[in-house]
Amino acid sequence: MANILICDDDRDIVNALKIYLNAEGYQTFTAYNGEEALAVLAQENIHLVIMDIMMPLMDGISAVAKIREENNNIPVILLTAKSEDTDKVLGLNVGADDYVTKPFNPIELLARVKAQLRRYLNFGGTNISASVLTVGGIQLDDNAKTVKLDGEPVNLTPTEYDILKLLMENRGKVFSSSEIYAKVWKAEAYGADGTVAVHIRHLREKLEINPAEPRYLKVVWGKGYLIEKGD
Repeated sequence: MANILICDDDRDIVNALKIYLNAEGYQTFTAYNGEEALAVLAQENIHLVIMDIMMPLMDGISAVAKIREENNNIPVILLTAKSEDTDKVLGLNVGADDYVTKPFNPIELLARVKAQLRRYLNFGGTNISASVLTVGGIQLDDNAKTVKLDGEPVNLTPTEYDILKLLMENRGKVFSSSEIYAKVWKAEAYGADGTVAVHIRHLREKLEINPAEPRYLKVVWGKGYLIEKGD
C-alpha cells in the first residue's frame, strides 16, 4: 500500500483528496503548508506527494526545491490554478514531476497518481528487465535501474529515467512531446510541450557536457526529440 502526502492550505481540498485516495486503498498523510509537508516527509515513508503551489509559510515551489535538495526522488504532483502558468514551469524546473490544474477531475488526478507511483515503485523494484542500453558514453541498466555517464553514476528522477529509457530503446526515432507524455506519464497529453521540455532540459544538464550543444539528446524542430550517439 502506497503512502501519499497531501499538502494544501485548503482543508476542503485536502479532505476531498483523502476520500478519493483512501477509496483506492492508499494511506494518506496531510499537511497545510510546505513546512508541515517537509516535517511529514522526515518522519514517514512517503511514496508520492500532491502539493499545492500557493500556501502560507512555505509555498509549494520552495517545498519541492527542499525535497530535491535532500536528493529525494519521490514523485511530486503540483496542484495549480489556471492563472499560475509561470509557477507551473517553475515547479517543474525545481523538480516536480507533473501538475494538475484546479478545479481538477478526480479521475484524471487518480490516473496521474497511479502512473507516477507505478514508475517510482518500479524504479527501485527487482528484475523487471536485465537489459543494458548503451548510447555513446551513456549506459542504462534497467535491471539495476541505474544510469552512468562515462562510467560515473548519474542521479535521475524516475520520470527522467523513463524518458531516457524510451529514447535509448528507440535510438534515432523522433518522438513528439505528446508521444513522450503519453508513453511516460500514461495520461492525456494536455500541456505536454512545456512539461516534457523541462524534463528534457534536466536530462541535458545531467548528461551533456554542454547542454546548449547536446551530443545525445537532440531536438528536431517542429517534430520532437530523439537520442543519438555523439561524436
